[in-house]
Amino acid sequence: MHNLMIRGHAFEWGKRTYLMGILNVTPDSFSDGGEFNSLETALNQAQVMIDRGVDIIDIGGQSTRPGAEEISLEEELNRVIPVIKILRQTSLIPISIDTTRAVVAQAAVEAGADIVNDISGGSFDQKMFPTVASLDVPLILMHIRGTPKTMQNNTNYQDLITEIYQWLQTQLEKAIKIGIDQDKLIIDPGIGFAKNYQQNIELLRHLSKFKQLQCPVLVGVSRKSFIGQILQQNDPKKRVWGTAAACCAAIAEKADILRVHDVKEMKDVVQVADAIWRR
Repeated sequence: MHNLMIRGHAFEWGKRTYLMGILNVTPDSFSDGGEFNSLETALNQAQVMIDRGVDIIDIGGQSTRPGAEEISLEEELNRVIPVIKILRQTSLIPISIDTTRAVVAQAAVEAGADIVNDISGGSFDQKMFPTVASLDVPLILMHIRGTPKTMQNNTNYQDLITEIYQWLQTQLEKAIKIGIDQDKLIIDPGIGFAKNYQQNIELLRHLSKFKQLQCPVLVGVSRKSFIGQILQQNDPKKRVWGTAAACCAAIAEKADILRVHDVKEMKDVVQVADAIWRR
């Protein structure tokens, strides 16, 4: 795995765990919907995360919570592009665009984004791989089944880890064949996406198996419902300590990037967990 350099920020895989901060410019995301969907609140939140030591800011305009409805292309562009443009004028922080649409990916990179984060692993839009290849930016491929609206009806696996592994391997091969540089590909096993409670736990226990795909591994456990189930905590914002435990487990299982809401708290978790497990 080769290191990535983005706007003067070095990503040296294996050396430490990197934090991707979530910036949902949506009215309906599961844990912070409606909080940062004005330009001012979004930029303030981005600055807070930068001040707290985030490594990447992930901007998304389409909620991907279970049951979410798809929004129009125009609506998605209107939500994300202005935020990317202004954030890029004020900061050199690496920005990723959380989208499954090639048109949005292209517009976002032209506006100043550096990475494309596709929760469909390039499977929703057949133009995604060729678009990213021509943009020559890193791409995060996540495992999903169905769409956010239908995914929780798609949790029947014969062999969870093997099936996710093979699906990701197939998507990686397709991406490389179309011309995306292997060193620019990152994988995400998709915790909470077409996985039930027990499957999310199993996935966390076997994360290191995905390292065999020779790509950095991104993990998103932040405030998710499986943590709420363990804690019997319905309010996603009160799942910070549970998130910390899950993040710690992910680092022990060799995760490279953690996608989080609570940057300040997870920064501490990462620093201590890295000191223990990365030597």
